[in-house]
Amino acid sequence: MDTLIGTVLESAEKQDFQQFIQQLSTHDRRYLLRNEILQAFANYCQEKEKPVYFFHSSALGELVHAIHEILLEEDDIWLVLRTRIASQESWRLSVDLSEFELVPVRQLLDARTRFARSLPDHRLSKTLAEDQRLLCINFAPFHRDTPNIDDPRNIGQGLTFLNRYLCNQLSTYPDYWVEALFGVLQRQEFDGIPLLISDRIPAGTHLHEAVLQALRKVSQYPADTPYATLHLALQEIGFEPGWGNTAGRVYETLELLDRLLTVPSPALLEAFVSRIPAFLRVVLVSVHGWVGQEEVLGRAETMGQVIYVLEQARRLEQQLQQDVELAGLTWLGIQPHVTILTRLIPNCEGTQSSQRLEKLEGTKNGWILRVPFREFNPQVTQNWISKFEIWPYLESFALDAAPQLIKHCGGNPNLIIGHYSDGNLVAYLLARQFNAIQCNIAHSLEKSRYLFSDLYWQEFEDRYHFSAQFTADLITMNAADFIITSSYQEIMGTPDAIGQYESYKSFTMPQLYDVVDGINLFSPRFNVVPPGINELRYFPYSQRELRKRQFHPQHATSLCQQVHELLFERQGSTILGTLDHPEKRPILAVGAISQTNNQTELVKWFGQSQALRERCNLILITNKFCTTKASTSEEAQEIARLHELIQEYHLQGQMRWIGMQLTGDQMSEVYRAIADHQGIFINFARLESFGRSVLEAMRSGLPVFATEFGGVAEIIQDGDNGFYINPTDFGATTEKILAFLNQSDADPQLWQRVSQRAIQRIDRLCNWETHVRQLLLFARVYGFWDYVSRNSREALHCYLDALFHLLYKPRAANILDQHWQR
Repeated sequence: MDTLIGTVLESAEKQDFQQFIQQLSTHDRRYLLRNEILQAFANYCQEKEKPVYFFHSSALGELVHAIHEILLEEDDIWLVLRTRIASQESWRLSVDLSEFELVPVRQLLDARTRFARSLPDHRLSKTLAEDQRLLCINFAPFHRDTPNIDDPRNIGQGLTFLNRYLCNQLSTYPDYWVEALFGVLQRQEFDGIPLLISDRIPAGTHLHEAVLQALRKVSQYPADTPYATLHLALQEIGFEPGWGNTAGRVYETLELLDRLLTVPSPALLEAFVSRIPAFLRVVLVSVHGWVGQEEVLGRAETMGQVIYVLEQARRLEQQLQQDVELAGLTWLGIQPHVTILTRLIPNCEGTQSSQRLEKLEGTKNGWILRVPFREFNPQVTQNWISKFEIWPYLESFALDAAPQLIKHCGGNPNLIIGHYSDGNLVAYLLARQFNAIQCNIAHSLEKSRYLFSDLYWQEFEDRYHFSAQFTADLITMNAADFIITSSYQEIMGTPDAIGQYESYKSFTMPQLYDVVDGINLFSPRFNVVPPGINELRYFPYSQRELRKRQFHPQHATSLCQQVHELLFERQGSTILGTLDHPEKRPILAVGAISQTNNQTELVKWFGQSQALRERCNLILITNKFCTTKASTSEEAQEIARLHELIQEYHLQGQMRWIGMQLTGDQMSEVYRAIADHQGIFINFARLESFGRSVLEAMRSGLPVFATEFGGVAEIIQDGDNGFYINPTDFGATTEKILAFLNQSDADPQLWQRVSQRAIQRIDRLCNWETHVRQLLLFARVYGFWDYVSRNSREALHCYLDALFHLLYKPRAANILDQHWQR
């Protein structure tokens, strides 16, 4: 990257660079991010009448496009350069551009702190010395002795990397690694029942000969011989149940092990490990409540997560039942156990969230277990608590949940899956106690959703308590055995934008701590596996017969008719707008009210486009309609602003706003009803980690226009099965949608082609069967890795314990003090 800077400073473009920096210095802001930098540079090029190529292709243009941050101080210019994914560098330049140097990230963090201190309304303590050093958090030393991915393009493919690494080790150091594999197989058991191998095979050096002997024995039986017939003969050799339910299945599994011991390969390792009957007690942790069936499905801020968790748990249990059957363990009466752990809420507002135990529909042994928070302050803990306020109660929740899980599951869980930051922290605490494998699923990392949420953390603290949340994130993402993300961008972003996990690489929280290296992005713990979708509920609009069989639970009329009336005709206290021309193509937008979901900008964009208003109607569906129903001040402000914008742009005849919670069946029919009218779906979010509504709309057959910021871009292939939009660029978004509508008018088959391709794309990439198979495979492979690397992780766990007790707990205690004052 020094070449980029050096090329500019040694050329005639140095003067342009100086003028550009001087122009930036005249702005009110001295800390600028990439979009602001590019816009300022575009303005500079226009003012100086630069040729078209200069913005992109000049030496200065290339440098400016690589700059993600500029911090202007009186004597120095600080740059964060990112010329490619996973590569950030900190540079200091003198104001006159006579000097430039690559600097350690700690110097940049110090500059950020000085900037925060210099703000006139900053909340930093004036009693601390200007040069006081903060706690420095650095996980880099723990990465040195672990295998790392070296190609950024392979980040998120941790299982593939680890399989290759383990097979290479098995070939290079066979004595050690065969003994390690033997140790993993020997420790498999369920409620004291030994599985796979017994102590009749004394060591790894005897394993291969025992496998050959067992193969000879099993080959004497017909392939369909039940395992019970083979049991005693195999037990004499040292093999216990778990190899298969028939002689044919047992032979196949033993042959895989034989080949793995002889000529190891990643494919063989994966095939063999996928048959190991491990992790039969699984707990999914989704703490913050309203986790239930029969349309409970969480509050607005967590609804997507709850749907994900319920479906993941249901499919996991079904897959484990199948695995146990194929492994031959039903002969022993062994049943897998899948539990969703969440909080019990006494004041449950008519939901089932006050029930301790609830059977998970569609499962034999899947459950929702609810554990109450301790009553620190009953006015708080007996009610629903926002995900931003939940931190003081998580440690005691984990302590209380542990014995209940043991009793409920009949033993220690061996795989703990955390959901969202709070669930991941509880998963960390439980995994340590149970000596279990820990999986993290973030859903959304708030740090990247709120601009400067680290630097200005004290400004956000009263409302969001980011100091506790970001500390919890650092602990759990470094503790996890493996991490599942929905997209590559969730980890690493794009060439133009930093990823959610990447945002934890280095940052500062003034007067609290500096993070020099917060996460190893090249760790094989990261795996990209998109979630599935409920294909029985979200099916294509063209399946008319299936739609006719759906009826609204409270009416004799069909669900189709009820939803059509809701979208286009019905009036009510939570519906605003009567369409003057209902025959226009509808644009559908769906989402809970929030700044991130960006409904106010959506309405402003539609209101400002006369061309779109002439061609289309906007139908907006949100969870709330009145400010009096808002759960937070932010939500109330967004609702009030929506009402103002609708009045300002006189949209009542061209827009309908439906502000009520719809059931899953209603929502699925909404997508299909819009498709009946050859409409489109729009996601106008500022950032979308993945977008459950995008998947639902595509599976229903709606052409989708979705924000390019986030992971949606990995599902949509722009122009083929959907379209990207930049919600900050109103003109380009309007132009793109109008172009599609005009082309669809000229070629009526275009809408159909995009619709069909969207359905095919979701069916191919987003299905729960693939998701849960991969998840269980991860658990088995990473469980093997955890066994062989446990000693090397002891220092890391000591470091994490220190952060938990010395940083996290005091931050959580501050929140508890605030709750006592309510």
